[in-house]
Amino acid sequence: MVDLAEFAQAKGVKYFMVSYTDLFGGQRAKLVPAQAIAGMQADGAGFAGFATWLDLTPAHPDMLAVPDPAAVIQLPWKPDVAWVPANCVMDGKTLEQAPRNVLRKLVDDAASEGLRVKTGIEAEFFLLTPEGDRISDPFDTAEKPCYDQQAVMRRYDVIAEICDYMLDLGWGPYQNDHEDANGQFEMNWDFDDALVTADRHSFFKFMVKSVAEKHGLRATFMPKPIEGLTGNGCHAHISVWDLEGRTNAFAGDAGGQLGEVGLSTQGGYFLGGIMQHGAALAAITNPTVNSYKRINAPRTSSGATWAPNTLTWTGNNRTHMVRVPGPGRFELRLPDGAVNPYLLQAAIIAAGLSGIRSKADPGPRSDIDMYAEGHLITDAPRLPLNLLDAIRAFDADQPLKAILGDGFAASYCRLKMQEWDSFVSHFSRWEKDNTLDI
Repeated sequence: MVDLAEFAQAKGVKYFMVSYTDLFGGQRAKLVPAQAIAGMQADGAGFAGFATWLDLTPAHPDMLAVPDPAAVIQLPWKPDVAWVPANCVMDGKTLEQAPRNVLRKLVDDAASEGLRVKTGIEAEFFLLTPEGDRISDPFDTAEKPCYDQQAVMRRYDVIAEICDYMLDLGWGPYQNDHEDANGQFEMNWDFDDALVTADRHSFFKFMVKSVAEKHGLRATFMPKPIEGLTGNGCHAHISVWDLEGRTNAFAGDAGGQLGEVGLSTQGGYFLGGIMQHGAALAAITNPTVNSYKRINAPRTSSGATWAPNTLTWTGNNRTHMVRVPGPGRFELRLPDGAVNPYLLQAAIIAAGLSGIRSKADPGPRSDIDMYAEGHLITDAPRLPLNLLDAIRAFDADQPLKAILGDGFAASYCRLKMQEWDSFVSHFSRWEKDNTLDI
């Protein structure tokens, strides 16, 4: 185990950010001087959980965030500070609803069945003006801006700085590009164990926002920050291995449509779980009111939303919810930029384990262009149209909730319903524009 006090002395760290992620994906931290970190490593940093988006009251005792020293990261842009994700504890017990704890439980559940889930994510973000009201690059106006060479080089200072940091951290970044919307970028790094990917995803969002601010810009992972443009996705690439990480349990020939794309029988069951629970997963993978402006969007200015709206799977075809780009893995294209890094991984594992245990059938593969011919598929369920529908689908999915943890599920539904109620009680400009004179 890493001794954080020794780490601080060896690396010149003066402060630690003891950080946890709440149910809405908010990153919360206490800045702890290195001289006090030994006590925090043993006992945790105290928080009033009710003050963040956790399903707690002001009467609950202190929630202690106990740092996981194996996951400590020294801030490359401010090396006298180190970030360390924490596991939340209350009254000497693991806080079941805390997202990192939910994921750790699912990782253990998978391991008990001899499975090790590895994932990679494709995090998309926009670089906006500091006010967040427009794209920061006034020359980024192309109708089809994806992979725009000039546009990515105009933001070279930001993108290269972030990529340099990932190289220094040993994440194995391998490509960066301008994405399909004006002002939008994507950066990719190597896949790894689900918890490692979740920690890196969480830190990545913090790092991108921090570097953007340093350059006088504002980075957003909001699913649909600009009307008419492609939204921010967070596609997840999933494979499952033996506990040693040597044998890909997804790779094989299950026969039929699964075998044709290189999936094993077990891989097919895992995929079946994703398909079976897809509508309920949306409450986690697409967790905000704004999320449904991405997955149910009309045609964008570039010509495609690159987001699904129907529960279908395919081979190497980006117009479906699940794509199998090659043997032994598949891509879930449902999640968006607002997704909680820990709950994303937990939901994937939970749905997959459910599928394996029930030997779920993923249904027929469809290889059509869903954007042009999706109307021809009449028997595939549609994804939820809004956050309320997604919450209801999640709340009705008892098997998925049981695997994720009933305590977590109840808390998540309760807070998300509060969020929906807050949204529908808000009076918008649209209402006045359209009904003032009725």
